[in-house]
Amino acid sequence: MNKRGTPPDKIERLEPKERRGLVVVITGYGKGKTTAALGLALRACGHGMRVCIIQFMKGDLYAGEWDGIRKMACAIELHTTGKGFCGIQGNPYPWKEHRANAQDAIDLVREKMASGAFDLLILDEINNALKLKLVDLEQVLDIIRARPPLMHLVLTGRDAHPQVIELADTASEITEIKHAYRKGIEPQPGIDY
Repeated sequence: MNKRGTPPDKIERLEPKERRGLVVVITGYGKGKTTAALGLALRACGHGMRVCIIQFMKGDLYAGEWDGIRKMACAIELHTTGKGFCGIQGNPYPWKEHRANAQDAIDLVREKMASGAFDLLILDEINNALKLKLVDLEQVLDIIRARPPLMHLVLTGRDAHPQVIELADTASEITEIKHAYRKGIEPQPGIDY
């Protein structure tokens, strides 16, 4: 770093001997699964990679990443396909509607994978969608197996299925140690959404 805290103009770039796409699972009950995936999108942006994010359970309440991504000069495409978190926080939509939206999202995933237009595909909250039976295990496993060899695939959400973890190259579990919500503090913009 130089005196102003910015990266130096000339820096060595690491290049792997063999490029390959990775399957990354980010799961657990702690805060930060989507945040970690968005960090990967930011990092991919820095490498000039093309990114697609498909949010399975989000779409009924504003999230800062929607406008944040628009403001970045990056090749990031974001799709919010859900109607919120099924069965919690007073979500009014019946399970059938959540399931129909999640099935549409699965079709969108297949379309984006087949397009060859993306280097990184993030399936935000797909693990939750699977746990709630909005998508089927075979659908998720088929997506992982059909992933183009150079495409990175990230699957986020609580309760990742053991078979999904087994197929992953990298799997991380985020554990809650402490959360402001437990102290009665409402979710805060820029941190929680």
